[in-house]
Amino acid sequence: MSEDKSYYFCGIGGSGMLPLAMIVKAAGARVAGSDRALDQGRLADKFQWLQDRGIELFQQDGSGLVDGSQILVASAAIEETVPDVARATALGCMRMTRAELLAEHFNAAPRSIAVGGTSGKSTVTGMIGWILTEAGRDPTIMNGAVMKNFVDAKAPFASSRVGAGEMMVSEVDESDGSIALFDPEIAVLNNVSLDHKSLAELRILFGDFITKSGHAIWNRDDEESLALVASLDLSQTSSFGFSEDSDFRAVQIEELALGSRFTLRRGGAGYPVSLQVPGRHNIANALAAIAASCAIGVPIEWAISAIGSFRGLARRFDIVGTAYDITVIDDFGHNPDKIAATLRTLKASSGRVIAFFQPHGFGPIRKMGRELAAVFTEYLGGDDRVILCDPVYFGGTVDRSHGSDSIIDAITAVGGKAEHIAARQDCGDRMVELAQPGDRIVIMGARDDTLHDFAESILAGIARHQSELREAAG
Repeated sequence: MSEDKSYYFCGIGGSGMLPLAMIVKAAGARVAGSDRALDQGRLADKFQWLQDRGIELFQQDGSGLVDGSQILVASAAIEETVPDVARATALGCMRMTRAELLAEHFNAAPRSIAVGGTSGKSTVTGMIGWILTEAGRDPTIMNGAVMKNFVDAKAPFASSRVGAGEMMVSEVDESDGSIALFDPEIAVLNNVSLDHKSLAELRILFGDFITKSGHAIWNRDDEESLALVASLDLSQTSSFGFSEDSDFRAVQIEELALGSRFTLRRGGAGYPVSLQVPGRHNIANALAAIAASCAIGVPIEWAISAIGSFRGLARRFDIVGTAYDITVIDDFGHNPDKIAATLRTLKASSGRVIAFFQPHGFGPIRKMGRELAAVFTEYLGGDDRVILCDPVYFGGTVDRSHGSDSIIDAITAVGGKAEHIAARQDCGDRMVELAQPGDRIVIMGARDDTLHDFAESILAGIARHQSELREAAG
């Protein structure tokens, strides 16, 4: 499959590219790559780590492509004018998308679990991977986020795990339609809601995805999933959720600030479950992960024991720290469902919320700006604040006519307290100025690894500012 092949990853530092590069290298392939962030001097630690693992890195100027036998791995949407692409074309190199290469590996695995859905994919994938690891199944895991349980000195960017067992678990993406490439033994469908594609398109993609599987795990509380499953002829299914008819059901729920406790009802039996990750959405994620693990042969008691020690993912309600009773949280929330889950979790406990959001492009604002504004309006009120900077933009051709100000206008039009401050650093300064003891500051956004550093800088700024205020007060 990958042995004796040479792959060149254009954008190797990306959240989907880096873990796949490590999996492919472990399979015996030669791996090299380039990244625009490397050229711009960003994320130096990540690229040094890749080089330390024998991956040669080049400027994104085509210089790393020297032989027509190399296989270029790049986004399907990347422009032909990018020097790496132009050089690969001139050399006659074969070209694959990240998803095509991942699907090649995934479909060759003797046993497999694919996790799909609009929200929660990375968390459920991490949960299943941890359960399988603790159960001694030694899985290969492909994730789009760093899994805290697997982080150590040798693997600081643990968004993948290479195992020697026969099982592979991976999140699969509907945004580019590549979910259609995967043929899983177990298919998990977390939910179906608006994000990159229309609901009509999503129903087809997710419907085909679970129909191809041997066992579909699906969310009974999600109306779209419920309707979809009812319309299909599926070989075997297990549902999860809070509703009475769920095969894996959570009852007697106790939400805590940094976790939860509940009873899992399955086949007339009850099992106590404790989680270290907060929010009802993570209870649903845990139910999905336990159901999938059971479907592939892990005893339910083992799955429940393992999930109790699952510590979450980087940038998923990731508590950066607390200074002077002001807590800073880093979160991947970027679509209406993800942001709603984060804000719902925050509002389950007392304290003002200052929500910062960096849109992950101009296109998403055009597609779901109205829905994003509605989520902030629904969950935040009173003294809560919303602050947006301009969308993330690293170059390329894109329509930039719809910006962050359109979301702010929609929030303030109904009485919300919201500000658009173009530069991100200025937003940080504003949050440091606004912060008061008891506040929770949440940093939200996707497709930008520097957001965690930004969150850390805000925490440091708060510590300095609050110290200065106390000194001035005598």
